[in-house]
Amino acid sequence: MNVLHNIIENKRKEVALLKEQRTLESFSKSPYFERETLSLKEFIMASGFGIIAEIKRKSPSGGDIKTDVNITEQAHFYEQNGASGISILTDEAYFGGCINDVVEAREAVSIPLLRKEFIIDEIQLYEAKAAGADAILLIGAVLQPEEAEYLTKAAHSLGLEVLYEVHTREEVAFIPAEVDLVAVNNRDLKAQQTTLQHSFDLAPILPANVPLISASGIKTSEDIALLKAAGFNGALIGESILREGHLAQLTQNLKP
Repeated sequence: MNVLHNIIENKRKEVALLKEQRTLESFSKSPYFERETLSLKEFIMASGFGIIAEIKRKSPSGGDIKTDVNITEQAHFYEQNGASGISILTDEAYFGGCINDVVEAREAVSIPLLRKEFIIDEIQLYEAKAAGADAILLIGAVLQPEEAEYLTKAAHSLGLEVLYEVHTREEVAFIPAEVDLVAVNNRDLKAQQTTLQHSFDLAPILPANVPLISASGIKTSEDIALLKAAGFNGALIGESILREGHLAQLTQNLKP
């Protein structure tokens, strides 16, 4: 069985437990639930080429990355060095994160937060909203088209934007029309192999009416220049800036 299959099997158990413990209505008591969300889409477009900087402690492909990360300090660093938004991995079993990481980051910064999670159920959207997220990730590889449509509409009803991730040409064909941003994941979630060429291969068939994001494997200013030339509006970068701390170098020449 591949890694993605294992992650989703575990996620189904986590969601079942969450639904035993919480109701959708219970999340509305959070102080963040009525907060007006920030638009990740607008922040990306205002940047010329926006960087969504990621916080994750570990990953199946990268092993331990920054297991001792201080969420507040890392979020501040990202905001101060030009990030258009922050992606926060909240999966604990495989990435070492938790939903409280979103809460901590929300208290620290005033730029959009993306809850990066393997979302399979509406309750995870309510959980994201209650934690202070502005946008959520939906992954084409783990959702049926009708599930993706439903979750997109449910997210919008809560004021959350949707970053929709694709990896294959088949998934591109089923991107919901209402999504706010589309991301190409350069990492094969099944084989856990990464190549930037994947973004260039899919670019010609991606929707023309939404901002396009390249995710995974972006490491240098040269990578960003190539992606921008190929029609991408931003990049989601995690491992390289967590290890190298070179965000300022990547963002310094991006303003329109």
